[in-house]
Amino acid sequence: MKHFDVAIIGSGPSGASTAFYLAEKGISTVIIEKETLPRYKTCGGGFVYRGRKDMPFDISEVIEREFFEVDTYFGTKLHFNSKREKPVISMIMRDAFDHLITKKAQELGVTLLENHKLTSLNFDNENIVLITSQREISAKFVIAADGVLSPTAKMAGWKVDTRKLIPALEYEVEVPKEDFERLSKEVRFDIDAAPNGYAWSFPKQNHLSLGVLTTKRSKINLKEYYEKYLKKLGITTIISQSQHGFQIPVGPRTDGFFKNNVFLIGDSAGFADPITAEGISNAILSGKYVAESLIESELNSEKANQLYTEKLNIKLLPELHSGVFLAKYFYTKNPLRKVLLKKYGQRFSDLMVDILSGDKPFPTDVQERMKKKLKELFF
Repeated sequence: MKHFDVAIIGSGPSGASTAFYLAEKGISTVIIEKETLPRYKTCGGGFVYRGRKDMPFDISEVIEREFFEVDTYFGTKLHFNSKREKPVISMIMRDAFDHLITKKAQELGVTLLENHKLTSLNFDNENIVLITSQREISAKFVIAADGVLSPTAKMAGWKVDTRKLIPALEYEVEVPKEDFERLSKEVRFDIDAAPNGYAWSFPKQNHLSLGVLTTKRSKINLKEYYEKYLKKLGITTIISQSQHGFQIPVGPRTDGFFKNNVFLIGDSAGFADPITAEGISNAILSGKYVAESLIESELNSEKANQLYTEKLNIKLLPELHSGVFLAKYFYTKNPLRKVLLKKYGQRFSDLMVDILSGDKPFPTDVQERMKKKLKELFF
């Protein structure tokens, strides 16, 4: 039976980048992927600069478009535009993006097992035995990078899902040339285009990624709001489109991210941004944290868990908890939000773009700041 120091389940950005970092330090690593790369992956495909600038290698070859400004709309009355000198959002297709990172990891010696679906984990021995649809291997550590559904987390002992999951509907849309030319110049977010959520328009190389999501748990017909969004964008003719529904974990697990020598990263841990629902950046960051923890601990289980927890608590988790709190106000039509947007809307837009660009950290004292602003406004 082939043995590795680390087995990573999933070849998405979190898994593949983690493998890259581990291989750089000579740690034997295998990626177990249930499909054949490259493969289509449901995703809006907007990679923000705070994630891109931290990539350990150039990804220009898979960038389809770059946008140096972001437009945010609140209905028909409020519109905020924020510009930067560096690309705030870079458009990618996940099949090419994920494949590139995996290839870079393979160049450093990472083993890729394609068409290997993980079916079970055996914890009876000192090492973990991973049984796939094709073979068995063993590893000292397993990293669950298999997305929002994460069967690996269930196999490892996370029986109750404590993440907050929100529904989204994404379409890859080909429109007439005139519409594409008109809409390809702007990346935009339309807040309230869906109840307690937003719609997005991401221009790719020759088509649009359009979608809607809601932070509300009650049943909502997102397709109805997508069709309304098409009208808002002035799209009356569609040449072709493909629909993809998925869930986004915008609230981290409350019962830990390490168990039985298994680490959770990215969507399996619930690390998508609660405000923007963007998940690639934090997925890569959490994978880097795990890699660093394993390297620094010299593959010591107890020490690696301690280091990973410490790294998460420095920045990522505090930002996510603040984001969860702020999202409750941001995606609810209420008098307070209306007042704050009219007075501070452009400032908020600029701050969000600074955060997406990696120029400023996400504020972790949101509640205190809101109380201060309310006193300024009403007292």
